[in-house]
Amino acid sequence: MTWDPEIDDPTTRPPRPRDEEAAPDTTAEPPPAPPDLFAPIDPNAPVSGHRPPPEGTAVVDRPENDWSKAEGLVMPVLRSAGTVGLATDGLAPEALAEETDAGRRQPLVSDGPGGLVVAFALPSTGFEVLVTGEHLLGWGLGGDALRAAAFANLERWSTAAAWTTEEDEHARRIVSSASGDGWDAGRILLGSARDKLRSELAGGRVVVGLPDRDLLVAARITADDPDFEALFATFVVDQADASDEPIDRRLFELSGDTLSPLPV
Repeated sequence: MTWDPEIDDPTTRPPRPRDEEAAPDTTAEPPPAPPDLFAPIDPNAPVSGHRPPPEGTAVVDRPENDWSKAEGLVMPVLRSAGTVGLATDGLAPEALAEETDAGRRQPLVSDGPGGLVVAFALPSTGFEVLVTGEHLLGWGLGGDALRAAAFANLERWSTAAAWTTEEDEHARRIVSSASGDGWDAGRILLGSARDKLRSELAGGRVVVGLPDRDLLVAARITADDPDFEALFATFVVDQADASDEPIDRRLFELSGDTLSPLPV
């Protein structure tokens, strides 16, 4: 007697022979093996989701701790008027040792042109470190030596950095530095840069804008084009307001070797 699905009760269907049952899936991934608790420890294996840091410069050999490496890297950077810090001018290591801990942690600063402030920075990958009194004390260095090294580095960088000169049909001339390296505005600290601006913008007043650290821009203002100064001032204000690292919204006038702020 056979079972007919058309007429027989489904619940009375006899079981299938074993050879008709579905064969196991042999293509599935086997379950992961449990860890071998007695295996040697792999020193390069991830720990809590992290891997050991790559080998690099030892902390003691980093520029922050080694003046022989920092000397060729440190750069002056312009900061806005009113920036506070520990004055480097004439600062001796002996005087620095007598400073409080809070005092030594302040950034080192120096007087800049037109009331601006000069700080000092050690560039690094993706960021920079402002030099503080603690750095100077660790280097066994005086403030004047720091300033001399930083300005020498800026001069070397400036020698290779490009200037852009533009002149329109109305003989309005602009000279700018915008390399993106972060040192452009600081070029105004150099006598060679001021000589360049006076030479390129001869025949009128030399008016300078320092809206942010990545831009130094100067224009020639002539007596027969009084409207240009107002347009130039608006440009500088717009650049400063849009900047992540603004310096100053004012215009400065370069007269001889002196940079003086113009009345607002």
